[in-house]
Order: sequence, then structure tokens, then C-alpha cells
Amino acid sequence: MIPACPLRSLPRGEAFRLDAEPPIAVFHTEDGQVYAIDDTCTHQDASLADGWLEGCEVECPLHASKFDLRTGQVDAPPAKLPVRTHRVVIEDGTIFVIPSEAPANLPPGVCLRPQGVA
Repeated sequence: MIPACPLRSLPRGEAFRLDAEPPIAVFHTEDGQVYAIDDTCTHQDASLADGWLEGCEVECPLHASKFDLRTGQVDAPPAKLPVRTHRVVIEDGTIFVIPSEAPANLPPGVCLRPQGVA
């Protein structure tokens, strides 16, 4: 489990970018649910944590692709591939992310850094 942030420091309707490889976006929806997905849009290199949150959906700030936070599925193009979802656990007021072991769907030209390289 990766500690993300205290729940009280992530207001409803906001997102937090977790520095992981690849980065993970943690969202606190208006109805109080907390979700985690890969932070990088699968269409082009853009941070989904910088996007617009509406219900359980985030809109990419670059080309308006939309992703369902619950499933990672694309709800609006131009993205075609889903983003990975991650399990979220809240313990003692802290949000923890359990990263998925599935491969990430990264946009063209974006590569994972080798382990140990900053």
C-alpha cells in the first residue's frame, strides 16, 4: 500500500497526484467516494488530476476524453484505451492506494522510467 494523503486534506471534488511510476490520480468525489486511476490520459500525455471531475467521471484537460473512475473505461473520445484503476483503502484517516498489477495503457511516446532512475 502506498500512502497518498490524509482524507481531510483532499476536499470533495478535488484530486491529488501521487508520485508513482506511472503517476496515480486520487479523486474525492462530491458524494464522498475516493477512487484512484493512472494519472496519464491514454490518448496523449496529460495529467487527469488536472482535469474536471463530475460525478464518477474525469475529463482530460487536453482533448476532453472522459474516463469512468470506477472502471477506467473511456466515456468520450478521442481516447480509445481505458486507464488502469487502483484499489483505495482508508485507514486511520489516511488514503492508501494499492497499485494494480495490470499493465498500464500509456499514450504514444510515453515510457515508464526504469526502476531507480529519477
